[in-house]
Amino acid sequence: MESWLFLLAILLVAWLGKNQSLQIATVVVLLIKLIPNTNKLLTTIGQKGINWGVTVITVAILIPIATGQIGFRDLLHAFKSPVGWIAVACGVLVSVLSFHGVGLLSATPEITVALVFGTIMGVVLLKGIAAGPIIAAGITYCIIQVLHLSIS
Repeated sequence: MESWLFLLAILLVAWLGKNQSLQIATVVVLLIKLIPNTNKLLTTIGQKGINWGVTVITVAILIPIATGQIGFRDLLHAFKSPVGWIAVACGVLVSVLSFHGVGLLSATPEITVALVFGTIMGVVLLKGIAAGPIIAAGITYCIIQVLHLSIS
């Protein structure tokens, strides 16, 4: 019962914040929960969903290459400016943070609740996008390491 109330509260917050992505995601999860014997499906989505989502995002990012909007000339041009180098460095940083974030989430699932709550707050209150829980976990990992905090 608690999970239903929690999801309905998230749906309400998403509706109040006019965040369509969070509304759709919450409704999908609620609909799956309505179907009998879907605990295994929910578990699978919970375990594999992030990888599926990253794959979908990667496909969307590759589309301009497939359509010819972006080519090798654009890549070479990016390396000719400080902004291009900063973008490359940030891409590397985000991928490393994501790696550590996934590890942190696997080792301490209870942190997921705080990260999800923070993501929802950022999405609803600050008009952010819910694309960063793994990166947020990576940043959390780095701060924990710097401050020598225990992860228990």
